[in-house]
Formats: sequence, structure tokens, C-alpha cells
Amino acid sequence: MTEQDTLNQALATFMEEAGDLIRQMEELLLRAEDGDCAGEDLNALFRCAHTVKGSAGLFGLDEVVRFTHVVENILVKLRDGAIQFSPDLVSVLLASQDHIGNLIATVAEGGEQDTERSDELIARLAPWGTPQGQKGPEAGAKSRSVATVADPEVTSSGGGPMGADHWHLSLRFGPQVMTDGMDPLAFINYLSNYGRIIHLETMIDALPSFDDSDPESCYLGFEVALESDADKSEIESVFEFVAENARIVILPPHSKINEYLALIESLPEDSQRLGEILVNCGTLTERELQQALEQQATQAPTARLGEILMEQGAVRPVLVEAAAEKQRRGEDKRASESKTVKVPSERLDSLIDRVGEMVIAGGCTYAQAIKAGQPELQESASILMSFVKDIRDMVLRLRMVAIGEVFSRFPRVVRDVSKELGKDIELVISGAESELDKSMIEKIGDPLMHLMRNAMDHGIESAERRLAAGKPARGKVQLNAYHESGIIVIEVKDDGGGLDAAKIAKKAVEKGMIAEGANLSEQEIFRLVLEPGFSTADKVTNLSGRGVGMDVVRANVEALRGTLDIHSKLGEGTTMRLCLPLTLAIIDGFHVGVGCSQFIVPLDMVVECIELPPNTDHVDYIEQRGEALPFVRLRKLFGETGPVHARPRVVVARFLGKTVGLVVDRIYGKCQTVIKPLGPLFENVPCVSGSTILGDGEVALIIDVAQLIAGVVSSEWHRTHPGATAARGTPALAMSA
Repeated sequence: MTEQDTLNQALATFMEEAGDLIRQMEELLLRAEDGDCAGEDLNALFRCAHTVKGSAGLFGLDEVVRFTHVVENILVKLRDGAIQFSPDLVSVLLASQDHIGNLIATVAEGGEQDTERSDELIARLAPWGTPQGQKGPEAGAKSRSVATVADPEVTSSGGGPMGADHWHLSLRFGPQVMTDGMDPLAFINYLSNYGRIIHLETMIDALPSFDDSDPESCYLGFEVALESDADKSEIESVFEFVAENARIVILPPHSKINEYLALIESLPEDSQRLGEILVNCGTLTERELQQALEQQATQAPTARLGEILMEQGAVRPVLVEAAAEKQRRGEDKRASESKTVKVPSERLDSLIDRVGEMVIAGGCTYAQAIKAGQPELQESASILMSFVKDIRDMVLRLRMVAIGEVFSRFPRVVRDVSKELGKDIELVISGAESELDKSMIEKIGDPLMHLMRNAMDHGIESAERRLAAGKPARGKVQLNAYHESGIIVIEVKDDGGGLDAAKIAKKAVEKGMIAEGANLSEQEIFRLVLEPGFSTADKVTNLSGRGVGMDVVRANVEALRGTLDIHSKLGEGTTMRLCLPLTLAIIDGFHVGVGCSQFIVPLDMVVECIELPPNTDHVDYIEQRGEALPFVRLRKLFGETGPVHARPRVVVARFLGKTVGLVVDRIYGKCQTVIKPLGPLFENVPCVSGSTILGDGEVALIIDVAQLIAGVVSSEWHRTHPGATAARGTPALAMSA
């Protein structure tokens, strides 16, 4: 890998992590608007901005650094209690957070930074902070009183102030700093953002012989004299990403004599040489160095750094004790921390493809073993299939992601849209922990975004209309997710005015979508809003009312083998329900046969199997446990003309509380199913969601139970079967999902 490749990889990692930090900033700022951001949340908010700024500086993203530094100063004041959150401040901080994300995205796209927008936001932030490029009067004083940032082993016992009017930094980077993707010189260069480097000394004493050296390891150290008005935390932040595996000592201007002695004693290089370097840096004069060395020979046993910090009044004794305890526990903590590995999604996709092929090959092996009639071979193939199933489950879990990753973007959307519409809307989220395949997570964001905006624009009424209707002035939009029958259900529910079936039907007649006087059920009328170009909005807004969007939502959901249902009650609200499969890759299936054709029913939707009662040739439902069970003959549905079985079976399937029977000729049992797309020629075949390859090499179609049930239980089905009579079903096969 070339140096440029390494840099690009590190930059990509920065982009990803910066995106997470910016999203966290948004979440914290929204909580601040509700008055729920204090204490550790304020610290976390500052760390987000601070980390983004520090990382951007390492990559030379000067505009990101410049703007984020201004935001960071405001967050420091909030954290210190110098200013308080207000609605106006939260609004401009949210806009600033958006701008930081846009600046970083522009870097990824290779575009130009929007400095005008930066300046505009800096001007809006000015009332809460100090002008750009300046620091408050407290900054200089703080930089003089701040304590040493030194290694815990550095010691001192007193001595009066001495040394020059600049900071002295002693840097010893860990050997692995370059293999971690960091450039030591980048940290040195970044210091210029906080002041002027007036002297730099490179230490090469740790450099091994040529034979013993590792070209990927760092053996250099640096002694730096920095002229700066920055405070301790700002200078320390430069080295935040390497502090754990480096030795960083920072001495403020006019430090005590014993602090310089402690620095010299703590470093591995020769003391006399280090003293000369301090003189060369202008940190000490020759006279001060001599005085320090003379005192060193006569001083009492040295004290720990914590005592120096207490002496300077920088920390309380209890903090020193806590820091010492933290240091003692440091190694144990690092050893116990869970390790995570980031893997590109395309590698997971490739792995799942291979596992899918392994499932097919394993099925073929098992089928051949049964055909051969050899018990030992059958047992071996059975064990192999159990391992394949375990591997399949583990690989699929690797791709499962909590849907909260998508839900987390909507609190900000609701806030902004509410303000734009002049409505007071509350968002309630539940089920964010429900998991879904990552490939689907990436595709449902846009449909959900449109449904949420539609609910706020069309669904929630104005405060005046709500109060007049006896409702609370504040509207409510609920975003809910839960698992059911091997699928995930996502609901967007509002407590608004609901859909007006009469108004929708009238509009549909005007557009020529239905005939006047057409006898449609309420559900069928509601589904008209999913047709292209259909809208009942009285006026066009920035959000909706142009007759586009809902048809795209439906198309996107159906492309994921899902369904979109609408439930509404006039005056009470509307629920948009998305039903999606958990994965698009591999499922457990229930293998059945009809004539010469093979079919797979998703196993999670199968309830039981029964025999089809005799004399049912002219009926479309049977009585099952005192209730009517409608059924569909797959032979008739798919035009199958193969041999008819003398004793057909009914596979009972359930989806979202609705049940249907599938009449088949043969039942083969459970199988692992690798989902294959049908291709453009067959992708619109009704009631089929995909295909798979069976163990014997035959192709089987995967039944879309959701679509099938939707057709069977609709009023359209009942209208086309007015003479249906019931027959009693007889339980047959003792099989239950």
C-alpha cells in the first residue's frame, strides 16, 4: 500500500467517525432545546466538536478547523456556565453543526469550502462569544496558572518561577505511531494553529542500529518552544489521539525550577544534553540551568506530579488520588475493553454470497446422501448442514443493525419541519432497538422521511383547529418498529385529522382514476393516495402537495419485497405501516410442491398444515376451529397443469394477524433458502418475492405471503366470490412453525 493509499484510508476513517460525532452533536443539541443537556452531556458536546477539530487539523482541513474552533469556544462557555442555552443559541448551533458536516462532505467530494457560510454563522455566534481570532481576557491568565501536563512519574519538590515567556513541550511518540496512521510532523505543524514555534530540536538518541531498526517504527522525539496565548487544554488537545501511547510533557511559561529538573530526570536522554537543549530553545538561560543543576544535587527526595498540581492549586487532593488510582487501573481496563473491527460492507456482501452458495451446495450434498441410501453418509451430511446453518446465522447477524440508526435522524427533522410549518409537534420513538439487515437500513431512510414529512404537513392540524376539535394543541407523531412473523413492521402514526375517504374518492374521479359511483372499500380508497400524481392538498408547500412522493414510497417498499398499508380514521389520525423482511439474503423456508412446480413459503409465517377436506372443489374457504379460513389454490394461481395429488394439503400462513391457507399437493418440510432475484422479465409476477435453488438443482419460487393475504382478505376477493360456501377442515400433519 502506497503512502497516498494509507492517507486516503485514514481520511475515509475520519469522515466516518466525524459523521458519527456530528450526529451525536445534533442529538445533544436537541436535548438542550428541551432543557435536558447538562453535566456530562455538556462535556460530551464539547468533546464532539473538539475531536472533529483536532482530527481535521491532522489532515490539513483548515476551514473545518477555523469554523469548528469558533463553535468550540461557545461550547466551552456553556460548559463553564458563562452562558446558558437559549432557543436562538440552539438554532444557530444546530445550523453550525450542519455546516461542519457539509464542510467535511465537501472534502470527500473534492469541492470548494463554503467560507461565506462559515463567516455568516460566525457572525451569528458572535453575541455569545468573543470575536474571531481573539480570546477572552481570562485566557491569558489561565495559561499562566495552568499546571504541568506531565507524565505521572515526573517529580518535583518546589523552587521559584523561572524560565522564558513561552511554553516548552517535550514529545516522545510511541514506536507504533506511524503504523496507526499518524504522522508525528503533522502534530508539530498543527501547533502553529495555537501560536508560533520559536525553536524545534529533534531527538534521535533512541534510533537503533540499521540492522535492528524497523522502517515502520518511530524513534524520534522533539523538544519544542512554543510562543502562544492558548491555555493548557488547547495545547494538550493537539496530542489527544496519541497521548495514550506517547510521553507528552508540557511546561507552561515561567514554570518552577524543579519542574524543569523533573522533566530532565524523566527523559531517557543524557541530563547534560537535555539541559543544553533547554538553553538552545531559550527555555532556560545558562545561569538558570546551572542553578537548577546545583539545586538538584542538594534537594530532598522528589515529590510526585500530583503534589506539584496541588501546590499550584490546579487540582484538589481527592482528584490527585483518583488520578493515581486511574493510572493503576489503566492497563487492566485496556486489557478488558472489548475489541471491535470495522469491515467494509462489500466484504460482508461477498461473504454472504459465498455462504449462500455453501447453503445450496450443502443442500445438494444432503439430497445426494439421502438418494444414495447410506446411513453413515446421511449422518455426515446432516452434521455438515447443521454447521452450515450455524455459519449462516452468524454471518447474517453480522449485517443486522438496530433501526435506531435510521430513527435517530428524525428528531431533528421534526424540529425543523415543525418550525417551518408553525406547528407544535412531538415525536415519540419506540422499538429503535429492533434489528434489520444493513442493506435494507440504507434503503428505507428516504421512504420514512417522506412519510414523516407527509404526516406533519397533511396529517397534523394547526393548533387552532386541534383546540377547536377538543385535541391538545401539540400534535404527536409516533415512529414505531417491532418484529412479527419473521418480518419487521415500521409504523408512522399521527394523531391528526385522518384521511377523508369521500374527498379522496372525489379527487380520484376528477382525475379519471376511478369511475364515478365505483363501489370501493375504504381501504381501497385510501390506497389511491399511493398512485402517481395523486394529491388532495389544497395548496402546494415546500414539503408536499405536488402529487409526487407516495408512489415512490410504495415503489421503494415493494422493491424491498415489502408492503405499505394505510389505516386511518377521520378526525383521529392515520397510520402508515411498512412491513419488510428482515433480510434479503437467506431465510428458513417451508418447501412444498404443486404439480411439477416447487414453492417456498417463509417458515416464520407458517402456522400449521392440515388436510384439505373432500368435496371442496367449488369453495374458497373452510371452517377451522370455529372460524372461516380462506384459502388459495396455488395450482390455479400459477396455472400449474402437472399431476394432481389425491390428497391435497393446506399450509396455513399468518401475516400481521391475518391468516390464509395455501392448497398444495406435497409437503417436503423445512429448508434453508438462499433468495435469488427473479430478474427484470419476471420481477412483476404477482405473489412471488424471489426464487431459490433447491438441493437437487431445481428452481423454486418464493411465495409472497403478505401480498397473497392482502388479495385474499380484501373486499375485492369477497365481491368476486359471492357464492363461496364453507367446508370443515381436518387436521392432518402435526407441523407448527
